[in-house]
Amino acid sequence: MTVEIPFLTDAVMIFGLSCAVIVASHRLRVPPVIGFLLTGVLAGPHGLGLVGAAHEVEIFAEIGVILLLFVIGMELSLEELQRLKKPVFVGGAAQVLLTIAVFELPFMLSGVGLGKALFLGFLAALSSTAIVLKILGEKAQLGAPHGRISLGMLIFQDVAVVPMMLLIPLLAGAADNPWLTLGGLLFKALLIGAALYFAARKVIPRVLEAVIRTRSRELFLMTTLGLCFAIALLTSSVGLSLSLGAFLAGLIMSESEYSHSALEGVLPFRDVFTSIFFVSIGMLLDPAFVLMHLPQVLGLALAILVLKAALAAVAGRILGYPWHVAVLGGLCLCQIGEFSFVLAGVGMGSDLLSPVEYQYFLAVAIMTMSVTPFLIAAVPAISGHLARIMPAGLKGVAAREVEEDLRDHLIIAGYGLGGHHLARAAKAAGIRYVILEMNPDTVRRERDKGEPILYGDASQGAVLEHIHAARARILAVVISDPAAIGRIVATARALNPALHIVVRTRFVSEIEPLMQLGAQEVVAEEYETSVEMFIRVLSAYLVPKSDIERFVREVRAEGYGMLRRPVLNLAEACSLGGSCSSFGATVLTVAPGAFLDGKSLVEARLRQEHGLTVVAVQRGGHTQLNPDPEWTIRAGDRVHVFGEQALISDKAGLFIGKNGGRDGLVRGEDHVSG
Repeated sequence: MTVEIPFLTDAVMIFGLSCAVIVASHRLRVPPVIGFLLTGVLAGPHGLGLVGAAHEVEIFAEIGVILLLFVIGMELSLEELQRLKKPVFVGGAAQVLLTIAVFELPFMLSGVGLGKALFLGFLAALSSTAIVLKILGEKAQLGAPHGRISLGMLIFQDVAVVPMMLLIPLLAGAADNPWLTLGGLLFKALLIGAALYFAARKVIPRVLEAVIRTRSRELFLMTTLGLCFAIALLTSSVGLSLSLGAFLAGLIMSESEYSHSALEGVLPFRDVFTSIFFVSIGMLLDPAFVLMHLPQVLGLALAILVLKAALAAVAGRILGYPWHVAVLGGLCLCQIGEFSFVLAGVGMGSDLLSPVEYQYFLAVAIMTMSVTPFLIAAVPAISGHLARIMPAGLKGVAAREVEEDLRDHLIIAGYGLGGHHLARAAKAAGIRYVILEMNPDTVRRERDKGEPILYGDASQGAVLEHIHAARARILAVVISDPAAIGRIVATARALNPALHIVVRTRFVSEIEPLMQLGAQEVVAEEYETSVEMFIRVLSAYLVPKSDIERFVREVRAEGYGMLRRPVLNLAEACSLGGSCSSFGATVLTVAPGAFLDGKSLVEARLRQEHGLTVVAVQRGGHTQLNPDPEWTIRAGDRVHVFGEQALISDKAGLFIGKNGGRDGLVRGEDHVSG
């Protein structure tokens, strides 16, 4: 007997059409989110009508929102918030409040009530975390000043979604006494928060520890998802939102030592269900409505893009960044975000949006999201133009503090990790240096420590002249903005043809253009990582150190060309009898209850029966080299073993037990390392 599942046909339609559209989106370099929205438009009732089970799709979409907020809660560690506290809490709050105020005002003047006007401001205030962070990450711009601005404001927006959703019933006038209702919601939220805080400290860690001891990844994943849905259901049952519960569950898991394992297990589910969420949003859009009202939709979309970019730029300026950097951050945040769709759905249910207004919102939101990838792609060109018409001044060190006799000095552009290490090395070597940095908080903090640091844009000729670049010996560019790096090199070369310019970049493909602009040396992170990798791999195969050093010298002498060859000749280097050695040293941690736990080396007979030689044992911060035969091995010892790699792998169970590998995966430990 055949059992029919009606939704299965619709699921096949959705996934099949999604695959085709996403492939096309990838070739057109359009983010997958846009592809999923387009899939929904095509498959929905207003398109080809391929999907009939709209209610089931909405249920899966709701699960996607829950998992999305759960993951956001897990990714929001207290340490990350501390590092980005000013961009998040100052810049993010300024951007959200300014946007709500500016978008609320015209609606109120046109006769719309305060509640609905505020709600429309909520919809406009949010930007797309999924699109912006993905594109900035792919283009290596997250570490750039405008990337830091965008990241901080997006984090605040993601957190602000929760109180916005709680306020929607009040804005809709569903309660007779809104202040009493708000007070009741806050009281419930405090009670739930206190209960969850107690559970997070006392109950959940013990539950997770008991689950971990089973060494079952399946049980761990089920417990994680169960925790997410249980807390979401708890908050929903007391009149709060499912999304708030999912977010709180994520925050609880973020403080757990098992959060990385949990995140790894949940991410595939989140990706699938949030994809269905975007498909469900696209299904609601009526293409015929868009065509009938195209001038209005285009006008609204353009107004939102311009206003949101301008308001986010003002927020960036409040953070202390120069105007041209703040405008770039604004361009990244000018679209409507995915959480606006969530708010709009709740607003529809509360009669804050009419069906016609909802169609306008969908059309405008999808249009602004579709334009965003092209705006971010144009950021390098826009950045260069804005830098010329909006030059950044100098702050942080007064002009009189820049020594007039400064010459033969080092200029460091950028004070991230690389700039910090370079400044320390220069100070230790007695080299005079000046630092240029675009992050005002970094400038203020390091200036108080006595560093010769200035707030300014190194791509501006006036800034370089002020720090006497014409008399400097070396310029080291260690920033994370590819577009700005090129402008800095060109400006510095024009100002001082004799200046030695050293640049750090990410990819080998960027080396040649920077050399043509005037850089003498370009250090590519991609290249240096590959060099470090083959050094470690060859060392593990016991290739003589002198041979490795010779090979590294040859690679560096050929200026990256050697690594681009399809074949590298290592026959001479790997020459222990004509092939690379199969012997090596490995560190294994002895697990409680393992075969070796409590045995002496003479009792274990590792060399005689198993072909392994113990060369050192680490215990409690002390290392015992060449331990004598009577040395007793204990649980927790890190034993350095020499032998054939295949044999060590085969005998690893002596040290970690039969299930050591699986246990290590669940606990996030590294029992075996080379």
